[in-house]
Amino acid sequence: MTEQNKFSIMTISSLFFAITFLAIGYGMILTFIGVYLKELHVNDFMIGFINASFFLGAICSSIFSQSIISTVGHIRSFAAFASIMVISFLMHSVFFNEYLWAFLRFVSGFSFYSLLIIIESWLNEKSTQEARGKVLSIYVIIFYLSTAIGQLFLNLDEHLKHSIFTIGSVLILFSILFISLTKIKEPQIEPFEHYSFPRVYSVIPLATTSSFIGGFYVGAFFTMAPVFILTKYNSVEVVSYFMLISILGGLVSQWPIGAVSDKIGRRKVISFVSFVTALTSLLFLFIGEDIKTLYICGFLLGLTIFTVYPLGVARANDVLDENNKNLVEISRTLLFTYGMGSFVAPLIIGFLLKYYDNAIFAIFFLLGIYLTFYALSKKRVADDDMSTFVNIPVASGAELPTLDPRTDDEEQTNS
Repeated sequence: MTEQNKFSIMTISSLFFAITFLAIGYGMILTFIGVYLKELHVNDFMIGFINASFFLGAICSSIFSQSIISTVGHIRSFAAFASIMVISFLMHSVFFNEYLWAFLRFVSGFSFYSLLIIIESWLNEKSTQEARGKVLSIYVIIFYLSTAIGQLFLNLDEHLKHSIFTIGSVLILFSILFISLTKIKEPQIEPFEHYSFPRVYSVIPLATTSSFIGGFYVGAFFTMAPVFILTKYNSVEVVSYFMLISILGGLVSQWPIGAVSDKIGRRKVISFVSFVTALTSLLFLFIGEDIKTLYICGFLLGLTIFTVYPLGVARANDVLDENNKNLVEISRTLLFTYGMGSFVAPLIIGFLLKYYDNAIFAIFFLLGIYLTFYALSKKRVADDDMSTFVNIPVASGAELPTLDPRTDDEEQTNS
């Protein structure tokens, strides 16, 4: 590593500490909500509705938050959004009303993804072109590990569980400390140009479809899989370790899946991981009560569902090189599509659980089979036109495409 890269990594360490605490709180609360509501005997559709509100807030954040950030600055915006997130967490513990909680989840989602935009734009500003790929890799590792650690908080003693929203608030407050004391110069955020979904789909249909389905997988996994596991095994501890193992599976698969896709092409790997997702989902329907088998299936599921969206973005970069499109803005549209998938997943599965207990994995199976054959039906990209796979965090804001090192390659190509 060069001295310049060392300096770049060290000067942004405060951002990595901040994202660590944010991601722990994110993973902990996102999983806990569904478990807590199920224990209160709230119906599955309402659980899906409350959880979907979080991702609706994320979508709105990608549209509106940058104007707030550019007006008042990064540090003030971070403090404001983090404070709002803390308020929403504490309000959860004070009042219980299903529609109030849906609103609070919306506010939490808007605030959390706005915080990600702030951190990502800072990381992009301070990263040299040579170090950007390394910075993004560290970001991915921190986010996955922190989200996984957050699952362990579900195992708190019964008398402490009512304090989990307070613990989440403390974690968010820790992130404010690191940002408030940072000496990093605030970057400028430019207004986002918004591409229409039909226009993007017409250019990169496989990337768009993979982004939506990848978002569906991840949204359903974090919000409704815990509900399914709790209903079937009646153990919060099982939910906690299932989520932890699955997320770690997602982390370890990023680099090997990416390396293979660089060699044999995205469509084949998208087809393969989709087929494995379908088979794993089928296993969930027949594993019975064996917990070890559940954990194995969870790990296999994590290996695949967390790679679908990054593979879709890589496919877009392959095709966009050939079509000379605006990489950053189209990548943001794919991220928006990913968010839409995350938003509709808990709504659809929450509704279907009323009629079929295994609805989540039945849907995963059908989507996996569909994407398996859909990917193979698309045109192969020539080896010379392929980009390099880049790992992407399980959750990201609308500034992440600017941190993607492939953006620099595209700009150099077009200049």
